[in-house]
Amino acid sequence: MTKTFTALAFGLGLACNAGLAAADNGRLLATGGASSIDGAAGGGITPWAVLAGYGEQGEWGGTVFATRVETGDYRLDVVGGAVSYGNRIELSYARQRFDLGTLARDLALPENTLSQDIFGVKVRLFGDLIYEQLPQVSLGIEHKRQKDFLIPSLVGAKRDEDTEGYLTASRLFLGGAFGYNLLVNGGLRYSRANELGLLGFGGDRRDTRSVLKEGSVAVLFNPRWAMGVEYREKPDNLNFAGESDWADVFVGYFPNKHVSVVLAYARLGEIATLDNQDGAYLSIQGAF
Repeated sequence: MTKTFTALAFGLGLACNAGLAAADNGRLLATGGASSIDGAAGGGITPWAVLAGYGEQGEWGGTVFATRVETGDYRLDVVGGAVSYGNRIELSYARQRFDLGTLARDLALPENTLSQDIFGVKVRLFGDLIYEQLPQVSLGIEHKRQKDFLIPSLVGAKRDEDTEGYLTASRLFLGGAFGYNLLVNGGLRYSRANELGLLGFGGDRRDTRSVLKEGSVAVLFNPRWAMGVEYREKPDNLNFAGESDWADVFVGYFPNKHVSVVLAYARLGEIATLDNQDGAYLSIQGAF
């Protein structure tokens, strides 16, 4: 994984130096969002209706990113990227690697990591983040492939790949929070993924997709700094352990349109029988 992060760092540098001049004069700073842990543009644990990069009509945009979530018992590493065209359609990819840490040692598990690939497409249906009466509304589809299915199958997961969809709406209210810009995002996800899909899909308790709520609120104190909260509802498909909803408090720094850094305190609750999985979240993104 060290080699992967080194490659991503190199890619971030290229992205910083290869930004499209047309995008510099288009969308406002920070309105491209960061990269979610599933690869789509938005917050850290939830996507927004915005598309990756800063491209406008007739322009390309894109991002590459690296993310780490560390709880003490577990570690999640994610790398990936996304491209968009015309501020209309986005294609994304993410590779997640979940280190089982304490659980693998205590139970002498046959594997100490779980990983999956996520392929996503998001389409802006209508509206605009700022300038139209209606909020920007986007529809997304993600196909997930779990790569290490032995442990998920032993704890009751029914399949190693699945497709889920989400509908999300975002609005930036200029001066909406005591004179500061306020971003509000809300969405619904149709999924049966266990712990994002890292523990497979469906289970011995329930093998149907659920409608799950997610959302975020952020205050932009100036064009470069944002602070906010996120929430993501999770299904509960497996008998061997409960699955908690996720939430975080984050700070985002956007020095320019080519780099963003997000630092968060994440509350992840119970994961695979271990409670109180709270910890740090760090994500670095390069955009063009």
